[in-house]
Amino acid sequence: FFDQFSSPSLLGIPLVLISLMFPALLLPSPGSRWIPGRLTTLQSWLINLITKQLMIPLDKKGHKWALVLTSLMMFLLLVNLLGLLPYTFTPTTQLSMNLALAFPLWLATLLTGLRNQPSVSLGHLLPEGTPTPLIPALILIETTSLLIRPLALGVRLTANLTAGHLLIQLISTATVVLFSIMPAVSLLTLAILLLLTILEVAVAMIQAYVFVLLLSLYLQENI
Repeated sequence: FFDQFSSPSLLGIPLVLISLMFPALLLPSPGSRWIPGRLTTLQSWLINLITKQLMIPLDKKGHKWALVLTSLMMFLLLVNLLGLLPYTFTPTTQLSMNLALAFPLWLATLLTGLRNQPSVSLGHLLPEGTPTPLIPALILIETTSLLIRPLALGVRLTANLTAGHLLIQLISTATVVLFSIMPAVSLLTLAILLLLTILEVAVAMIQAYVFVLLLSLYLQENI
């Protein structure tokens, strides 16, 4: 069951780069026509909608991150959705890749705060009005919670997508096995499989949004 999460290779050459670059080929590129086509119009509408939603919790200082956050959102959205197709590989089920996305962006938000307002950023480690005996323990706890943020981002995305893929494979296997033994039960499991697939499409979109939204909230804390 876990073979689907192993990185595919052909003649010893890893194909994960192809799976990472393929979603970009699906995006329609703007042409030279004055009136854009339907796909380009739909793409522009979706990008504008995503950008507005991501910029809501940010001040004007954070709007310069719009391109980075929107591009990350579109990338995660396409990769997660394409991974639900049969005989495909989902790179976002790999914890190493999710951490490679989460850690640099989280570190960038942290360094932005330390550069622009170091006293305010360090002040988050010690809430105002803390009793003196609790200061060392609270600083340790707040520092740990700060350092664990990129790990939480990566593990959340990996765990949700991995669990969904495993459930789909388990129920689809049960549907095929029960078809010759108990057709009525097989039809019931098929209905459950269809409902689960719809749920996983929603989970793929929600997890991409949550990943980028939390990054924007971390950014807002530091600007």
